[in-house]
Amino acid sequence: MRASPPAEIWTLSAGELAESYRAGSTTPDAALAAILARIDTVNPAVNAMVTLDREGAVAQAHASTQRWRDGAPLGPLDGIPVTVKDSIWVRGLRATWGSRLYADFVPEADEPPIDRLRAGGAVILGKTNVPEFTSQGYTDNPLFGPTRNPYDLALTPGGSSGGAVAAVATGMGPIAMGTDGGGSIRRPAAHTGLVGFKPSRGMVPRRHGFPAILHDLEVIGPIARNVDDVLLAMDVIGGPDWRRPSADVARARILYVPTFSGAPVDRDIAAAVADVAAELARQGHSVETAGDFGLAAPIAEIWPVLSQSGVAWLMAQHGDRDDMIGPSLAEMARNGRRYSAADYLAALDAMKAVGRDFDTLFQRADVLLTPTAAAMPWPAMQIFPEAIDGRPVGPRGHAVFTPFANALGLPAISLPARQSSKGLPIGFQLVAAQGRDAGLLALARAMDRGRIAACPPI
Repeated sequence: MRASPPAEIWTLSAGELAESYRAGSTTPDAALAAILARIDTVNPAVNAMVTLDREGAVAQAHASTQRWRDGAPLGPLDGIPVTVKDSIWVRGLRATWGSRLYADFVPEADEPPIDRLRAGGAVILGKTNVPEFTSQGYTDNPLFGPTRNPYDLALTPGGSSGGAVAAVATGMGPIAMGTDGGGSIRRPAAHTGLVGFKPSRGMVPRRHGFPAILHDLEVIGPIARNVDDVLLAMDVIGGPDWRRPSADVARARILYVPTFSGAPVDRDIAAAVADVAAELARQGHSVETAGDFGLAAPIAEIWPVLSQSGVAWLMAQHGDRDDMIGPSLAEMARNGRRYSAADYLAALDAMKAVGRDFDTLFQRADVLLTPTAAAMPWPAMQIFPEAIDGRPVGPRGHAVFTPFANALGLPAISLPARQSSKGLPIGFQLVAAQGRDAGLLALARAMDRGRIAACPPI
């Protein structure tokens, strides 16, 4: 029987790379060279990387190679190439937030997760593309143009971490740092066959960043090709409350929610997530199906108040120069100026009420299972799909399942389900109570079974 050819270095997971460094079968220098060559090959097609720190990455990889030779790596990600979303500050690297307002901005400080990555020896490759102000569910902006889905270049990978997922999916580094303010890690991960984790609020410390236009709803989290790499990343960037799962979950109480308030869901997605629910039941978990689920409905009314007010407030810091931002963002700013302080406070109060309802829910369920996104990927330069399963939807129709976790500070993860009838990835979402990140990831890891997502043929 003929042996399988050795895998290309750029296809390896972070865990596999670390093991290769430990065994001496490759080095951080060699891994970086392979990944830089991969970036040169595929980035022109997908437009994932918008700022590449080639010189800095080479120096970091060389230092890591020496540490591994000396038997003194700094941590589990020493020598592992990592990309960073262009909305996260990295000292000395341009951070544009996808906007002409910040086209030349270079921060002088790292956000805490980046500082932790540096201290752990990770190789920071550069920045990945975002929609302007990371305020939309696809990835395009006036500075860099659209990022494309590597499974079909005519389609979007979603957003706002579209550049991050396109980079990981195509082998431009095994781990990406993304942000998630309403599903911006999870939905793009679903659209590209990856694992995307949104930690509980405060689990990954933040400061030194762009203005918080979504109150405290946005968190930093990792994107990878398997759950083990997500755990490796969290071991580095997690704060004092982070605890790695100690064991797999033997039997979980799972509430399967096929849709929220009757919202339309693509039929391929609905069928794939139903299969996941059935498989969990076969594995011995207690799976209950929610026939009518409306607990998250108030979030849909709250969301425009928070997001549009946030954009209006941001633009006020720039003299309300709406001519400097894209038309859809300018419309958000105009709408946001109509809200009062009382409207904003009422939205925050409504979020607390929803939170109390979910606290009660999590007394009888350990985990919620939902689709990650309601729609399959749509054309790359179109802001949102206008119809799902033959029914017209608005700008957030594709995103109905994710924002409640941000509003309530809950941990949530997207994992790959089977592909659609057209060969496109589909994701399902697991959500747990606030602070129960370890239990959620234990269940996700048991479902993942060490599997590593394959890179699409691009």
